[in-house]
Amino acid sequence: MIKTCPECGDKIVGRIDKKFCSDGCRNAYNNKVNKDGKNLIRNINNRLRKNWRILESLNPEQKTKTTKTKLEAKGFDFNYFTSTYTTKAGTIYYFVYDQGYLPLENDFYALVKRQ
Repeated sequence: MIKTCPECGDKIVGRIDKKFCSDGCRNAYNNKVNKDGKNLIRNINNRLRKNWRILESLNPEQKTKTTKTKLEAKGFDFNYFTSTYTTKAGTIYYFVYDQGYLPLENDFYALVKRQ
């Protein structure tokens, strides 16, 4: 039985369980399969990643305070977060993965890291 590469169609030579003719074809095929189908998904993931990095850089001690001005100056977008956590007292924390923030008064924010 002659097997052909799913990426380029060339004949596969080598091990019986080999699926691609070369590493280049394997990489190209997997990049196509794993590529985000739409720009919207990729853009949202990039925004979440940027927000996470900003929170991480401002919160090295795992609990601190900062201002809205500092967050906005670094490019933080308050419209993008991954989850919320509401305490028994009704306080709402916004999380970007494990990095969270809590709006306080006078445009201050408490930054926390979920354990």
